[in-house]
Amino acid sequence: MKHLSTAAITLVLSLAGASASAEDASCSTVKMADPGWSDIASTNAVARLLLENLGYQVKIESLAVPIIYGGLKDGKVDAFLGNWMPAQQSFHDKFIATGDVRQLSRNLEGTEFTLAVPDYVWDAGVRSFADLQKHAGEFDKKIYGIGSGAPANLSLQEIIDKNEFALGDWKLVESSEQAMLAQVQRAAQKKQFITFLGWTPHPMNVKLKMHYLAGGEKWFGSKGEVFTLTRKDYPQACPNAAKLLGNLRFTLDMENAIMAEVVDKKVSFDAAAKAWVKAHPEVLDEWLSGVTTHEGADAKTAVAARL
Repeated sequence: MKHLSTAAITLVLSLAGASASAEDASCSTVKMADPGWSDIASTNAVARLLLENLGYQVKIESLAVPIIYGGLKDGKVDAFLGNWMPAQQSFHDKFIATGDVRQLSRNLEGTEFTLAVPDYVWDAGVRSFADLQKHAGEFDKKIYGIGSGAPANLSLQEIIDKNEFALGDWKLVESSEQAMLAQVQRAAQKKQFITFLGWTPHPMNVKLKMHYLAGGEKWFGSKGEVFTLTRKDYPQACPNAAKLLGNLRFTLDMENAIMAEVVDKKVSFDAAAKAWVKAHPEVLDEWLSGVTTHEGADAKTAVAARL
């Protein structure tokens, strides 16, 4: 068997290097999505901090949930950290169960996501969905939701359309998370009746005296989970970035702490996420396990050096 000449070996290595560089270039920017929710802004900030410290560029677009799923299917979005289940069951069935979108890992558990009321409304006897109609006039027959197209809004509209709990003539008021919570705060100051979408983790659980209503488990579950999604071919195309995203595990306390920092100190989500990670460096062992920098160097050394 003949040996390759030095020139041939150099050519082979050069071609291999060019191929690797081309693959690396396609993964150098990680395209993520934010539906405008504070909890996802927090986890996106953590992911961005780590990815950028590993040599990646991160592009986060603000998109409505249906657009996010379409973007994942079409390859225009690489990753989404906000697959709340069972609230997004319909999107799961349409995109994940069909194989069009990849459910990479579970990043949070123990969540709550359903209708809530202020404490004085709870004390007045509104403890479940079935109690709402008993006080229809006081609520002005309105339910306050979040942005149009959000899965939770779709569930609430289904409840209204099917006249569940005799709510058929109620109206769903859709707005941004911030506008909804501002409306709740105005109502609370005047002790007016209001019911709204609440969830944990979120600073609202600290800022507002509130309670979650029973009875909506068919649509919202009892305790939920949040999953990280990617476009279906992402783990094969970009295994290192996908490994990091798949390693990310969060806690209710962690997300609440980051969001509270943003609200209380008026800092950015990026600054709050960086402060939290600096104060809890032990999380890097799990998050960076099996991960390298974009160029193949030690991940933990690179991240620790830039924190």
